[in-house]
Amino acid sequence: MFSLGLLVLAAAAASARASQAPYRLSAEGATDFEKLFSSELLFADTWSQESWNGLVSFARAQPLRCFGADADVKYDVAVLGAPFDTATSYRPGARFGPNGIRQGARRLGVERINVPHKIRISDYLNVADCGDVPMTFVDNKVALRQLELANKELLARPAARSYNGTSLAKDGKYHPRVLTLGGDHTITLPLLRGVAETYGPVSVIHFDSHLDTWKPKFMSGPWLPGEEIPVTHGSYFWYAYKEGLLASNNSNVHVGIRGAIGSWEDYEDDWAVGFHISHAEDIEEVGYQGIVDKIKEVVGDNPVYISLDIDVVDPGMAPATGTPEIGGFTTREIKKILKGLVGLKIVGADIVEVAPAYDTQDEITQIAAANIGWDMLALMAKTPTVV
Repeated sequence: MFSLGLLVLAAAAASARASQAPYRLSAEGATDFEKLFSSELLFADTWSQESWNGLVSFARAQPLRCFGADADVKYDVAVLGAPFDTATSYRPGARFGPNGIRQGARRLGVERINVPHKIRISDYLNVADCGDVPMTFVDNKVALRQLELANKELLARPAARSYNGTSLAKDGKYHPRVLTLGGDHTITLPLLRGVAETYGPVSVIHFDSHLDTWKPKFMSGPWLPGEEIPVTHGSYFWYAYKEGLLASNNSNVHVGIRGAIGSWEDYEDDWAVGFHISHAEDIEEVGYQGIVDKIKEVVGDNPVYISLDIDVVDPGMAPATGTPEIGGFTTREIKKILKGLVGLKIVGADIVEVAPAYDTQDEITQIAAANIGWDMLALMAKTPTVV
């Protein structure tokens, strides 16, 4: 025999089911998802066929098949994954970085307000997640060429929006910018090739604990006489300099440097490649604003490319990387420095060396990288690519 309390609960459940029935079925008898997933039931934004539908894209950016069925859809920024780690010198695993960074971005949204930057990215930029470039794991040269071709294709397309003023691009038109999720740091070389083809040589702001301007022989390790020495994640800037991709007059800057070097000649070679150096410990002397001032002084009004190795952050806050170095920046310091770069003409960016297999159970490295990428998008949103 049912108690009175159980009868009341049963009646309440039946009433709830009846009250929700109109949301479950349309007039034709099919499920009406727009009503079923509306804020009236879930206390969330109203669902529609055009909205983000649960796929794990970066910060809920619109997922597109940019090299396939959606090739004609226009956007202002393409998020692109580069699953590559076969040119790393220590711990591999960054090929899973793009997926890890997207996983870390699930709480973020391009449609949400970035409070420190005081901006909603989607109000100023149409952001699309183009997925990952298929990069072979059996031949580095081929893999990097695949990324180069994909990146150039995206950069050559027309952007969704235009602006008052003259475009920075050499052809005077507005093109999408690309935020690339790595992948080991070697990927920056093919990315810079595409950016330089569109905008000419660019000033690079390089956040890292290592210089990455070493000559190829230094980075090759044991090698056979007469064999071609390939590019690695420690020599790609040397190649970029040789190819004329970097802005002249030492208009490029490293930020967060603290890794060991072979000799002091490494610093001389670094200057010859075209970089100024800001060490991680500088923040103790000049603060984040002093670092920002240094960066702006170096790059001036040039088009800027930001390349951020997650090992610029201290391994206590970002352990999942291939070559960790203690004594790095905190995530708050990185955010403050990035916020200080508002006004720079950022034509592209990448986040690299996230290797999820070395992360903690709470995914702190992936979350840090995702939030840094979100701030990079905010910088792009605040400053259009105009002269």
